[in-house]
Formats: sequence, C-alpha cells, structure tokens
Amino acid sequence: MKLHNRLLLALVAGAALGLALHGHAQDPWLAWTAVNVLQPLGQLFLRSIFMVVVPLVFSALAIGVYELGRGHDLKGVAGRTLIYTVILSTCSVLIAVALVNVIRPGARIDRSLVPAQSVQTIQASAAAARTVGQTIVELVPRNPLDSAVKALDGEMLPFMLFALVFGLAISVAPARDDAARPRVIDLLDEVFEATMRIVHFVMRLAPVAVFAIILNTTLTFGPTVFAALALYVVTVVAGLALQQFGVYGLALKLFAGRDPLAFFRAGRDVFLYAFSTASSNATLPLSLEVAEHKLHLPPRIARFALTVGSTANQNGTALFEGVTVLFLAQVYGIELSLGQQVRVMLMSILAGVGTAGVPGGSLPMVLIVAQSVGVPAEGMGLILGVDRFLDMCRSVVNVSGDLVIATLVSPRADAGVPGTPDDALARG
Repeated sequence: MKLHNRLLLALVAGAALGLALHGHAQDPWLAWTAVNVLQPLGQLFLRSIFMVVVPLVFSALAIGVYELGRGHDLKGVAGRTLIYTVILSTCSVLIAVALVNVIRPGARIDRSLVPAQSVQTIQASAAAARTVGQTIVELVPRNPLDSAVKALDGEMLPFMLFALVFGLAISVAPARDDAARPRVIDLLDEVFEATMRIVHFVMRLAPVAVFAIILNTTLTFGPTVFAALALYVVTVVAGLALQQFGVYGLALKLFAGRDPLAFFRAGRDVFLYAFSTASSNATLPLSLEVAEHKLHLPPRIARFALTVGSTANQNGTALFEGVTVLFLAQVYGIELSLGQQVRVMLMSILAGVGTAGVPGGSLPMVLIVAQSVGVPAEGMGLILGVDRFLDMCRSVVNVSGDLVIATLVSPRADAGVPGTPDDALARG
C-alpha cells in the first residue's frame, strides 16, 4: 500500500475510534492509555523528525545557495521567491478579511461563552516577542551554534541566514584546481543524504504515529467543542480551501503551466502528513523528497525555496491569524475601521513570517496582532479548543504554498508532473 493510502487509513481510523471513545475519555484505563501510550508514540515520532531538521536545513540551504551562486542564478531565484511569497500571503489575508466581513462568525457568539481557560502561556510568549528593530538586528546571529540549538524554538530565521551566508561565501570562493567542487560541499551533500536516509527509516512508522496522534486529539476534544464555534471553523476552513485550490491552482496554471490537479495528486503524501503532524518543520524532509522525485523540480531550487519557505512562507497561518483577530473583535463588539483592518492584514502577513513551524506556534502571534487593535487577551481562550484541528488544516496550506512557490520559481523545462507539456520530455 502506498504511503498516502496508509496515512489516510490511519487518519480516518484514529479519528473514528477517538470520536467513538470520547464519551469514555475519563475512564482510568483510557486516560492511562492516552498519557502513557498515545502521547509518547506521537511525540517520539515527531521528535525523530525534528532531530534531523537542523542539519537538513543547514545542508540543504548551503548547497542550494552554492549551486545557485555558481550558476549566477541566486539573485533571480531569491527575488522571485520573495515576490511570490508576498503575493500569495497577501491573497490569503485578503481572503480572510473578505470572508469574516461577509459571514461575520463572531457576531453570533454570546460573549458569556468565552471560557475562563488560562492563556498565560500564550501571553508570556507574546510578551517575549521582539520589537521590529530587535527582530531585524537579531536576524544576524551572534552565535550560529546557539541559534541552531534554539532553531525549533523561534531562532530558525537567524540560523537560516547563517546557512545562506555560508553557502554564498563558498560559491564566491576561487575554484580549486584539484576538485570540481569544494570538499565542504561534498561533506554537506553527505550530511543531507544521511538526514534523508534517517527520514526514510522514520517514515515507516508514520502510519502508526499518525493513528496515535489523531486518536489522542479526537479522544480529548470530541465533536462537541466545534458546536459553538462551527461558523468560525467553517470560515477558516473555507478560506484555506480557497487559498489551496483557488489561488494556488490559478497560480500554477497561469505562471508555471502546470495542471493543478496533477500537482495536488503528486503532493498528497505531503498534505496528509502535514495535516497529521500540524508542523511545517516536521514535513520539510518529505516536502524535499516529493519536490525532487514526484514534482521533478531542480534540487538546487527546491532545497532553497522549501527550506526558506518552511519558516518564511506561512500563507495558511497568515489567513488563520487574519480570520481569528477579526472574529474575536466581532465577539467583543469591536468595530474595526478600514484602516485597522488594513493594519491587521499587514501584521498578519508579517506575523506569518515570524511564526515557528511547530504545532501551536501561531497563537502568540495571533495575540500580538489582536492586542494591537484592542482585542482582550482573554478571547484567546475561546479558540483553544478548536485550534489543534485548525492548526492541522493551515499546516496543509503552509506546506502546499512552499511547494507551489518552488514550482513557480523553477524553469518550466524542468517540469515533469504528469499532465504537463513537459511530461513526455521528463519521462524520456
């Protein structure tokens, strides 16, 4: 059975069993199983993937920048990646603002339903956020090793900048007479291949881990948590679907000459895995493999665009943040002016760049944007129950956006997805 079929089967089985057992979630034996079996299984799998993210990101970026720099194409690829990132992120936030203003999901929520759940952790993370000036300064790491250690805790961008500079420095070094490529690039090639071999081994356990993660999630929350927030959930999911199939599909057709359906079929392993893990960083190794072997993108471009995009291109997160802030404003009866809504849009786009690609990483950024327009912090407690599900959904759009941008910046001659004009050439 192919991986995407096994992942889908595990996902459906875990969700069905979790919903069936939700009424007995407090039973001692079931609570013990959740804490001592399901959670450890899921966490062991995710930690096994996170274990290779840092060396994979460094080696992939350094090699990609070196090869692009040697081919004098770095400036063009980086420029196109940035332009498409801004365009797609802007489209996602425009969709968010339009849907919330049309559907107005927050206007139908009784404010007394706002739970007294603690949001202290989110508030603490938001309070620790840097100013714009600090963010710019700290993009340049004082200690790259320290940034590597903290990469999965919000220091990924400084670490990635060091990898970019390192790869660029090697690309502009004088060519050696005794070797076609610098030895350090050969070493990084070996590091990259080793990390991918580890990923291949760990992915054999993916269906079991996905079953455990989904079962534990549905067992804990059940279907009732969606009842009061159904319209909010529908608004977010509808926006993500428009971004995924409308905006991405149109961009692929117009700017890359790709058949969107064939593209989405080729990337289904990535989408299912992103939905199950709710993490862009955990999905990065699989995204790289799918980009090179199923979408047939040039490795030098795929490694650059996907590793940068795993942190800097968060279209789904930007859309979620825009919807959530405007939704909470409606709940509290705060009428935002056009200028304030534009501010929410711009901050959501920027916040998407600074969001950690791990489960729940967007919540502190949502709080920062919400407080900027006067929405009380307590409102965050209203969405915590459904955030895990929405995190799974927006992670799909995030990783899909990375693959779309990598495709858009790749030369059409390198395309090889079935259903494209270049398919016959790729097969030949």
